[in-house]
Amino acid sequence: MARRYGGRYSPKGGGTGAPDAPSLPELRQGPVGLRANLLWVPPAVLTLTAFLSGGAALLGGLAGAGLLFLCAWLTREGLQAEAAFDAREVARRPAIPRKLFGSAAAGLGVAAATVPAGAPLTGVLLGVLAAALHLAAFGPDPLRDKGAKGADALQSGRVADAVGEAEAKLAAARGRLVALRDREATERFDAFAAEAGRLFRQVEADPADYAGARKHLGVYLQAAHDATEKFVALQSRAPSPDARASYLSLLDDLRGGYAQRTETLMLDDRTGMDVEIDVLRDRLRREGIKVE
Repeated sequence: MARRYGGRYSPKGGGTGAPDAPSLPELRQGPVGLRANLLWVPPAVLTLTAFLSGGAALLGGLAGAGLLFLCAWLTREGLQAEAAFDAREVARRPAIPRKLFGSAAAGLGVAAATVPAGAPLTGVLLGVLAAALHLAAFGPDPLRDKGAKGADALQSGRVADAVGEAEAKLAAARGRLVALRDREATERFDAFAAEAGRLFRQVEADPADYAGARKHLGVYLQAAHDATEKFVALQSRAPSPDARASYLSLLDDLRGGYAQRTETLMLDDRTGMDVEIDVLRDRLRREGIKVE
C-alpha cells in the first residue's frame, strides 16, 4: 500500500480531520533494479540487427530476441515475487520459479541467435554461459516455504494463504478507490490498510493468533471491499456528500477496530509469556533453586 507523506505544511495536511496514519517502515528500494532493466536492451538490439540479415540468421535472430524478451519479463516478475516473499514473516514459495526459467530463456535465446552463424558448438557454449551468468547475477527463486518459528507447516501455510488473500482484497479495493481520484478518501483507506498490515504481521509472527483474527482477515475485509465498490459506483454516478462522509467514517472505524484487535493479540501474547515465566519460577522453587 502507498505510504502517506505530509504534515502541517503539506497540502490538506491539517484540514482533513483524518487521524494521523501510523508510521510505516521505511520504503525499500524497488525489487527491479538497473540490472534487470538492462535485460531489455539486448533483445531490442538483436531485433533490429536481425532484419539486416537474411535466411536462417533472420529467423535465429528473431527467435533469440523473443526468448531474451521472455527472459527479461520472467526475471522482472521473479524479482517482484521474491521481494514479496522476503517482506513477509510467513509465505509460500513462488508457484513458478520465474528467475530459473529466465535463466533458461537467456541461454536458449543466446544459443538461437548464435547457432545459425555457422558454429553450433560455439552457440551452445555461449548459451550455457549466458544461462550461468544470469543465474549468478540474479540468483535462484525461493525454493522453500517460510514459516514462523515454532509453528508447524500446516499452520504456517494456512496463515500464509489467509494473509495473501487479505492483501489481495485490500489491493483490489484500493485500486477501485484510486480511480475515483478522491485524495482524502484514498489517504483514509491507506491509514486503515496500514493498520490492517500491522495485524497481518502480528498473525504471521505468531500463527497461534490466527484464530483470534480470522474475521479480520476475511469477513471484515470482504465487507470493506464491497463497501468500497458500492461507494465508488455511487460517487461515479451521482456524488453524495452524505455517502462520502459515511464511507470515511467507516474507514476510521475499521482502522480503530483493527488497531484494537492487534493490541489485544499482543497483550494476549505478553500475558501468555508472563504465565510461562511464573510456571517456570514455581518449578525452580520446587527444585530448591533460589529465584529472585
